[in-house]
Amino acid sequence: MSTFLELHKIRPHVLREGVHARAVTGERMTLAVVDLEPNAGVPEHKHENEQLGFVISGSLTMRIGSEKRELHAGDTYTIPSDMPHEATAGAQGATVVDAFAPLRADWASLQRTDPSKGRWP
Repeated sequence: MSTFLELHKIRPHVLREGVHARAVTGERMTLAVVDLEPNAGVPEHKHENEQLGFVISGSLTMRIGSEKRELHAGDTYTIPSDMPHEATAGAQGATVVDAFAPLRADWASLQRTDPSKGRWP
């Protein structure tokens, strides 16, 4: 585990086609910058991890439980443990920051791509 990392040097995890996460993982939590290509979606799923996040660019429509909302830069969201949720990026794509506790150990087995700049500086 490194103390300092440059975001563009982190190898992104491929969460699904058009959705890549650059993750910084500590002992008990994961922080991820997630890029979603235009109209890319993450279908309904749930996980044991509590998830907090915010949109830093673009837009996405997110459903958490039975509540659905279009989110834009500066909007935040809270997803309790084991709560079904899904998201679809807008026409310009989106970049979000997500924090997970406990850490996303399941991501360790995902395909990773070469380091790259990403959608957000």
